[in-house]
Amino acid sequence: MPTSRAGFHILFVCTGNICRSALAERLTLSALGPGSPLLVTSAGTRAQAGRPMAERARRVLVRLGGDPEGFASRPLTPAMVVAADLVLTASSEHRAEAVAMHPLAATRTFTIAEFGTLARAVAAESLVRHEDPVRRAHALAAEARALRGLVRVEQPDIADPYGGSRRAHRAAARRISESLAVPLKLLTHSPVS
Repeated sequence: MPTSRAGFHILFVCTGNICRSALAERLTLSALGPGSPLLVTSAGTRAQAGRPMAERARRVLVRLGGDPEGFASRPLTPAMVVAADLVLTASSEHRAEAVAMHPLAATRTFTIAEFGTLARAVAAESLVRHEDPVRRAHALAAEARALRGLVRVEQPDIADPYGGSRRAHRAAARRISESLAVPLKLLTHSPVS
């Protein structure tokens, strides 16, 4: 796991990087707030560079309190996977594609829903001793990795809403938001004194 650098980089991955990973990136940035030492980016396994978020995804994001301004899609590269401390993908297929680009990333690559499920099983007490958000993020990733295979993940994939109805986009955004709720709470919660 890349721990020699300062900071912590979360990379979200989906197909086109205009719906699911874009929503996850912007919802996470919103929850972390300005000035967070955590770097949050996204990319797509089949993305065309420079596309804005899909309009329906954009509308759902705004409704959830996120900011779509300035978003531009990026194609996933091996260098992005290497540089990320945590890779969270929309589906198991995306996870496999990211890991194929850099096999050593297998231990730090999860689907978004899988990571959310594992985070719910992490004892918050094991993280609150870390006042530094970067150390807390590394600790959360390590705890999730240790729980992999021990905690059942019912639905690891988030369906692709691209080209679908408003309802499909809302459902995808809801799954992303629900999956990220506990990890984000663990990352942003102030330690108990």
